[in-house]
Amino acid sequence: MAGASSISGLSSGLNTADIVDQLMQLEAVSQTRLQTQQNSEKSVQTALRALNTNTSVLASKAEALGKPATWQTLKATVTGTGVTAAATSSASASSFSVTVDRLAKTHQVALTDTAALTDVVAGSSIKLTTNDGTVHAISTGGGTLKEVAAAINAKSTETGVSATTVKVADGSYRLLTESTATGAKTSFTLTKGDGTALLGGSTVRAGEDAQISLGVGITATSSTNTFADITPGVTLTLAASATIGSAVSVKVAQDPSSVSSSVSDLVDQVNQLLTTIDSQTATKSDTAAAGVLVGDPTARTLRNQLLETVFGGTGSMSALGIQTDRYGKLVFNADTFKTAYAADPAAVAAKFTAGATPAADGWAARVARVTKAASNSTTGTITSAINGHTSSITTLGKGITDWDDRLALRRESLERQYTALETALSSLQSQSSWLSSQIASLPTYS
Repeated sequence: MAGASSISGLSSGLNTADIVDQLMQLEAVSQTRLQTQQNSEKSVQTALRALNTNTSVLASKAEALGKPATWQTLKATVTGTGVTAAATSSASASSFSVTVDRLAKTHQVALTDTAALTDVVAGSSIKLTTNDGTVHAISTGGGTLKEVAAAINAKSTETGVSATTVKVADGSYRLLTESTATGAKTSFTLTKGDGTALLGGSTVRAGEDAQISLGVGITATSSTNTFADITPGVTLTLAASATIGSAVSVKVAQDPSSVSSSVSDLVDQVNQLLTTIDSQTATKSDTAAAGVLVGDPTARTLRNQLLETVFGGTGSMSALGIQTDRYGKLVFNADTFKTAYAADPAAVAAKFTAGATPAADGWAARVARVTKAASNSTTGTITSAINGHTSSITTLGKGITDWDDRLALRRESLERQYTALETALSSLQSQSSWLSSQIASLPTYS
């Protein structure tokens, strides 16, 4: 090309480089058509991948709402202060009163004598005996008060006891030890290594279990302030600030708010997907271009299947607040849903959850089935469409590459032809000039 350009039009006066470029544009029409087609395929592929992602997200939400466990909506509420309650799926509707008799306490041992931190108060070791009779020999180094506290803390994970030095006067400290857990079984004793009293003996505050009364002589205890499964599936927790003797009421009942929110979220997610499909499959109008997936059957089929889920399987969902509007979108009436759910929670749950057979599936389960069939990573209809367009892109790419080679050869041929033309014209012009000079040199006769 450089050689051709360097002699372009020198003899003919024509811009042969531009002529070659224009001819090559005509030659490249077929390749340009392939490139346009490939770009179109890539746009469709990108749109389908985004659609597949959104469909997969919807499938996950629908599958979760289609599980019976999601519909175990019992909630424990407490009237009063100082007590909190939580209910699991194994709980059942109930109500009862609770009186706080006692909070759980740690076991504390305060050593009697005072000493400076550097005073030697023990030998090279001390003995810590826990509630179960286990004796822990703890090395204390030089046996100073500071070293004794540090040695106890170093073994805290093993013994369940921590220690601190409390300043009671200038240069004067007492050793306070405490169990790291609460409850009556956290007691322990401290002695010197030979079994004699450490720091003159001790004052003890015994550890205690928490206790609550549920009326009619029924009491319950816990080594912590938490009472797990006080009734099946219900756990109570006493606050550290709970007032001894205070009473609260606990009620376990169905709570439609959480599941209603989940249903509303699923409806919104379905509508978002429908809106996306409508936008991408829209035909060309006077004010807008056609959607990238216009004419693509995959997206339209998915849209129709999603709308059909509202009417299939266990019947219409209108009695539960889910309908379609005139625009082909879903609408959800939370009040209608809550009324139906309060009247018969089990029946409403069955209208959403997976049944014994696909024909008995509820709405959420049907949505999950449709969206999973579309977005499955190997067999999904959208996945298959993506693979088809990927194959087309590859084939078109090969065709474009082949045209690169073909056009390069054609350009080379045209450049040789025009270079030869310029060379021939240059030669003719040289001959013409020579002949003219010869003629001019001939003698003239009058």
